[in-house]
Amino acid sequence: MTREEDIKRAVEVMQQGGVILYPTDTVWGIGCDATNAEAVKKVYAIKQRDDSKALICLVDSDARLQRYVRDVPDVAWQLIDCCDRPTTLILDGAVNLAPNLIADDGSIGIRITQEPFSKELCYRFQKAIVSTSANISGEPAAQNYRDIDPRIIEAVDYVCWSRRQEHQPHTPSSIIKLGRGGEVTIIRK
Repeated sequence: MTREEDIKRAVEVMQQGGVILYPTDTVWGIGCDATNAEAVKKVYAIKQRDDSKALICLVDSDARLQRYVRDVPDVAWQLIDCCDRPTTLILDGAVNLAPNLIADDGSIGIRITQEPFSKELCYRFQKAIVSTSANISGEPAAQNYRDIDPRIIEAVDYVCWSRRQEHQPHTPSSIIKLGRGGEVTIIRK
């Protein structure tokens, strides 16, 4: 299967409210349409995770980020420009996303991906995509496809073919929370 066919199939599944398993700019992720509350609910069920713990999402561009955050602070753009590894920002004022994806305080964890496959997937889908590590809640994140629990593989609607053969180490993103008053809190280095 070509990368193009793989992305096309993943997009079709998400458009129909399905859940995918896909490679990201960090670890393998479980994903769905970040605007579809029923699809997001399925992701929580697959991860066996309490839905009070918010999930993050991926976008492909600055413009798409602005569609989901009411007012992106200047410090966010500075962090995006200077970070040399994938960094998820927790930003206040989430909009246009499934309500069960947004934290109780109205914030959302969101990352602009630069990795070719996930960037193209986000671009083709034209919406934010949920990106939570492909593991049962509390277990280690799957660095590569071969590390993914078979229960996860069986539970999703589509498993992407791209990058399944990789065996190099991958780590989750850094996470930085930006407060309303401009305060910066590093959640995960």
